[in-house]
Amino acid sequence: MKNTVYVGIDIGKRNHEATILNESGKEIGNIKFPNSKKGTQKLLSQISQISQIPDSCEPSLGLEATGHYWLPLYCYLVDQGYRVIVLNPIQSDSLRNLYIRRTKTDKKDSFIIADILRIGRTPESQLANETTLELQTLCRTRVEFLDSVTSLKQRLICILDKIFPEYESIFSSVFIESSKALLKNGPTPEDILEWDISELSSFLKTESRGRFGETKAKELKEAAKESFGITIALEAFRFQMKLLLEQIEFIESQIHQIDLKVKGLMEKMDSSAYITSIKCIGAVLGASILGEIGDISRFSNPKKLVAYVGMDSTVHQSGQFMGTRSKVSKRGSPYLRRAIWSAAALGIRHNPVLSEYYKKKIGEGKHPQVAIGACARKLIHLIYYVLKERKLFDPKYQWSGNIQVEA
Repeated sequence: MKNTVYVGIDIGKRNHEATILNESGKEIGNIKFPNSKKGTQKLLSQISQISQIPDSCEPSLGLEATGHYWLPLYCYLVDQGYRVIVLNPIQSDSLRNLYIRRTKTDKKDSFIIADILRIGRTPESQLANETTLELQTLCRTRVEFLDSVTSLKQRLICILDKIFPEYESIFSSVFIESSKALLKNGPTPEDILEWDISELSSFLKTESRGRFGETKAKELKEAAKESFGITIALEAFRFQMKLLLEQIEFIESQIHQIDLKVKGLMEKMDSSAYITSIKCIGAVLGASILGEIGDISRFSNPKKLVAYVGMDSTVHQSGQFMGTRSKVSKRGSPYLRRAIWSAAALGIRHNPVLSEYYKKKIGEGKHPQVAIGACARKLIHLIYYVLKERKLFDPKYQWSGNIQVEA
């Protein structure tokens, strides 16, 4: 029977630190090594030397999934045939509290990771398969790009508030195609007043595909004539707005490319059909959710998935005191939580199960945001069951009995 040595690795950007323990918990080695192929080979060489007879000693390696610096090390070790346990940082952080001396050093952290492996106090987190990891990467990039576009749009509106404050009320959105085309041609009241009414009407009719015409042109002319915007440094503001519009359109085109890539990946996944069968979850939202959840078999029940999303309630209790207000824990992936919340907000309008549940919570006197939060937790249960049972969503189907969700 093979003995086991336990190797805990504390991850860093340029260097990692490993502590090696034997089965009794005694430290038998420690090494600091570069985050590189040669550095990792140095670690494996030391493990082999400590083991003395390689075939008689089986190493168990563990590390935390913190940041992204652990991924190259993980992939290299797995490619070399080693079994690597990836610890959830939330779990290992809570287990650190078991140690009396709460010093925070790389060596101490690597020792604790090794000791966690030795005593088997925590389950491992599995690295997602390649397609799931691609979805996660692309969908997180998409969220970041969307946030960039939102920020750029806010900056553009701030400029309009200075030079043409009346403009925003003329269109349903500043960023519809006809409005953007007009802003590119000249965003100031002076620019609008230079247009001939017939030319402006024709331009708006063309850009809006017949939606706008002379009435909208007259409205713009009147607003420009009565505008209370600033009249200095207009050339600089025109140029700034032109650059912002170009950035917005460029990033939006990149988001479109991401969407196409994501939809192609979703076609390769069996689970995509199940999750997108839930009305309110399309291909892109479904990809975000699948990319963050990974293998549904990691969760033995839907409550664990709710906790993983970070939408479980926290309870404050001390002695005889029990808090009457609870908040969601907000642990776990913020990307997943955002996708679930977006889907739930759509669901209260388009999904009969969530719509009915939302009305029920509102009828109980819940605040709309609280009611959406309850729908989000119910949606997590639905996602869990369609993926676990591999069934297309059917609002009439009783998903594993009654789905009980706390508001």
